[in-house]
Amino acid sequence: MTLHFQCLPTDLDPEQVKDYLYELQQRSQTPSQTYFKHTVYGLRFLLKTEGLPYQHLHLPEIKKDKKLPVILSREEVWRMLQSAQLMKHKLLIGLLYGCGLRCMEVRSLRLRDMDFDRQLLHIVQSKGNKDRYVPLSPHLIRGIKTYIAAEHPTDYLFNGQPQDRSGGDASASLSTGFDSRYSQRGVQWAVKTVAKQAGILKEVHTHMLRHSYATHLLEDGVNIVTVQKLLGHASIDSTMEYLHICQLPEHLPQSPLDKIFAQCSRHGK
Repeated sequence: MTLHFQCLPTDLDPEQVKDYLYELQQRSQTPSQTYFKHTVYGLRFLLKTEGLPYQHLHLPEIKKDKKLPVILSREEVWRMLQSAQLMKHKLLIGLLYGCGLRCMEVRSLRLRDMDFDRQLLHIVQSKGNKDRYVPLSPHLIRGIKTYIAAEHPTDYLFNGQPQDRSGGDASASLSTGFDSRYSQRGVQWAVKTVAKQAGILKEVHTHMLRHSYATHLLEDGVNIVTVQKLLGHASIDSTMEYLHICQLPEHLPQSPLDKIFAQCSRHGK
């Protein structure tokens, strides 16, 4: 934009900026949506450093692509649980799906957050600095107790491996602020690896298990306000998207192919 107008963007009037962005989208060699977004984000960064509001240049709103989340079937979740070779991985998948946890939340679980007697899991200071409680399955409780007895964690439920960055022993990395939690990359790798071992062709990631949790709850008849609270969504609009993919019996249409098979089979065709 600076090269095009031979001046700083902050010296332009709103109409010039609007015309430039429109032209950027209409050129024969149309730039990608990502390039267009980066142009707008660059302008916003410039305005922020100059202490000017976004409205100064009336920058267009960048709308997010509306894509429905992809979920796992119950059978696919079961196959993942059966395919996990390590107890640690089995529990990770069980907690991500069975409690609808985000990756950061499962990494941050402490022993003190689990109330086995009341069968509740305390999610502490998650997204938006909010706490919440979610039901903890008796199946998970049995697995967690077995895991604790074998691994002897003392603070976080899942510990990572210290990376020696100083050329010395592991204690050196601890003294430089090593995060003892299981790493985000480690959680993501575990989920993808187990999904592959289970023969699942979908591009499985940690958040897909959370999507599946929400969708299956709605299919089981749990009301959407309760699902919102269990997920820790600040707005119910975020939870509403799962209504577009859950299969409620009263709303589930039947394929016309099923009717053809039923009619023809009765007449021996």
